[in-house]
Amino acid sequence: MLFDQITIVGVGLIGSSIGLAAKARGVAGHVVGVGRDRAKLDRAVQLGAIDSFGTDLARGVVGSGLVVVCTPVDRIGGTILEGAKECRRGCLFTDGGSTKANIVAAVAGRLPPGVEFVPAHPLAGSEKTGAEHGRADLFVNRVTVLTPTARTDPDAVARVAAFWRGLGSQLVTMSPEDHDRALATTSHLPHAVAAAAAVVTPAEWLPLTAGGFRDTTRVAGGDPDLWAAIFLENRGAVLAAVAGFSARLDDFRRLLETGDGAGLVRWLAEAKQVRDALGT
Repeated sequence: MLFDQITIVGVGLIGSSIGLAAKARGVAGHVVGVGRDRAKLDRAVQLGAIDSFGTDLARGVVGSGLVVVCTPVDRIGGTILEGAKECRRGCLFTDGGSTKANIVAAVAGRLPPGVEFVPAHPLAGSEKTGAEHGRADLFVNRVTVLTPTARTDPDAVARVAAFWRGLGSQLVTMSPEDHDRALATTSHLPHAVAAAAAVVTPAEWLPLTAGGFRDTTRVAGGDPDLWAAIFLENRGAVLAAVAGFSARLDDFRRLLETGDGAGLVRWLAEAKQVRDALGT
């Protein structure tokens, strides 16, 4: 067992899945949940995702060797700094945020002595929210990105890596900035595109949709508040990704306007090559 006790702040889909996986795989002995809604936290206990809970962060981190912050990305940095004031020396913090550079910048140089933060982003989850959608196998064979900096203690990185690996993750390490540039294209832009495709579809045409529409727009069912925060926190990288996408769409428009069938085939073939490389 890696930790006798861990605390999860924000027990939604990711937080509850962490709790379920940590308990099922023997990574943690006792899991404390911290949040703002007692009814939702009580439900997480019933589901077996956490063992106890509270709404006070200061009390919730007492006695834990690891605190995993799974709040919306615009609150992660502040939550870590607040919790770090009350935790024991040697406590580690990690997170599940979809952006990294903003969180690292908010925390850098401001933690108490003996407390370390190792940023993480598990590439798992879905458009669903809430503890009831948590799964103990959510992280199995899924990538979790760690984004430590030159100032991060190597022993802390090793222990947090062991935690995420213990949940079933495959680990990738990169800088916070590289993470944010990559995820702007691989995650944040697709969500924006899905939302745009959904919103331009008249309601009376929805009965005519099939698998293609449903696959393309699935992630548009995600929490709007959560995703607005992600877009704003990674604004520069997302804008760059949007610019690249817009240029590609302009090429499509030009080919279609000019009736260039051969060009359209090439345009589609390039996309198919990328998608085929991904596999099933």
